[in-house]
Amino acid sequence: MSNDHYTYRITWSPEDEEYVGLCEEFPSLSWLASTQQEAFNGIVRLVKDVVKDLKEHGERVPEPVAEHCQ
Repeated sequence: MSNDHYTYRITWSPEDEEYVGLCEEFPSLSWLASTQQEAFNGIVRLVKDVVKDLKEHGERVPEPVAEHCQ
């Protein structure tokens, strides 16, 4: 499994006046940035770090939504 199989979304936050990077499989995570690309890069890096930490501690890593369909 690769964290590039996760479902990412970038949206504008009027409240924060920045773009927000989100990951469907990790609903508690988000990344704010001034550009869409920075928001995307930030959430991907954050998910990668969280997945690494979960694996290191023997915790369950969420399966990508895309792989549920197979």
